[in-house]
Amino acid sequence: MPFSFPEHRRAATWLTLALTFLNFTGTNAARVVLTLFALSLGASPSAVGVLGGMFYLMPLFLSFPIGTLADRHGARGLLMAGAVCGIGALLLPYFVHTMPAFYVAAALSGLALAFFHVTLQNMIGLLSDPADRARNFSNFSLVGAVTNFMGPLAAGLSIDYAGYAEACLFLAVLPLIAVVLLALYGRRLPAGNPHAASGGATLRSIANPVVLRMIVTGSLVQLGVDLFQFYVPIYGHSSGMSASAIGAALASFAVASFVVRLFLARLVRGTTPEKLLAWSFYAGAVGFALLPFTNGALMLAGIAFIFGLGMGIGTPLTAMLMFSYSAEGRSGQTLGLRLTANNFVRVAGPVVFGAIATVTGLSPVFWISALIMGAGGLTSRARTARPPR
Repeated sequence: MPFSFPEHRRAATWLTLALTFLNFTGTNAARVVLTLFALSLGASPSAVGVLGGMFYLMPLFLSFPIGTLADRHGARGLLMAGAVCGIGALLLPYFVHTMPAFYVAAALSGLALAFFHVTLQNMIGLLSDPADRARNFSNFSLVGAVTNFMGPLAAGLSIDYAGYAEACLFLAVLPLIAVVLLALYGRRLPAGNPHAASGGATLRSIANPVVLRMIVTGSLVQLGVDLFQFYVPIYGHSSGMSASAIGAALASFAVASFVVRLFLARLVRGTTPEKLLAWSFYAGAVGFALLPFTNGALMLAGIAFIFGLGMGIGTPLTAMLMFSYSAEGRSGQTLGLRLTANNFVRVAGPVVFGAIATVTGLSPVFWISALIMGAGGLTSRARTARPPR
């Protein structure tokens, strides 16, 4: 289909955003349900840390190859495969209530995330003209913020009112709807280019200090967000909070991310990306530093809101810049490279910090995370190259 016509681009963009909502809500909910389900079965913080790492093991190894496939073959088949994996990730713990089954379910959820994340980000970039790229990435990030709200909240409410296993069954409906949409309207998405270049040129781009800086800062942003979302449920559970209270705190983070992303295009025009990233890190440092002093669900939700106001801007900003730096025909590969680095810290972060929490408790984990975020803010302020074209 020729995508030079605005109505074709508009329809494909709306389909991409709808698929983003369904699939990311399902994966966000699966992460919370499996974490709390494992804790209810008596899993240790170290075991839960391994579980958290399993969510991002597949994206670590497959984001770059999936980006190459997206460049060459288009999005429809990859998104369909991701939706099927998402269904399996939620059905398995419904039938089998053991930690090995949870590890497999987390890996399936991670495989779904690998298919979704690279392909959907690439679709947003491909469907955007340079003039409206910031707006479209802003809309994409807003949908992502909504899913960060809806996923934990739906998970918490489903657990409290139906139980852990039944919550998995209910939430499997979301990727099922995505399968139906792709079957009916998936041909509206842009096709790939079978002659797209190999990944060698993209790998050589790591030598570019601007790309390297974006990879490092993007990984630190991802580490901060994931550690916050991963350890808030553990902290809330240890403090005797209900699943709904924990879900509401995580939803507060999502609301703040949504609010700040409303102004993404305006903020990009009004200041430099380096300053935005620096302030994002500083807000994250404040949020982590305050967490050990939380003594109630309301205070936890307030800290999560502060954290979201800062860190919520980091992920879409780094994604937009990486797409802008990519060579034509290799945007999927470049975004896959970024997500490979992000998912390395997603796999290693929960495992390492879970081991620390097992030995020292949760408070040192939060303080170490605050120091890392502060260092990221200082690093982000320096300008090393001209902005992208």
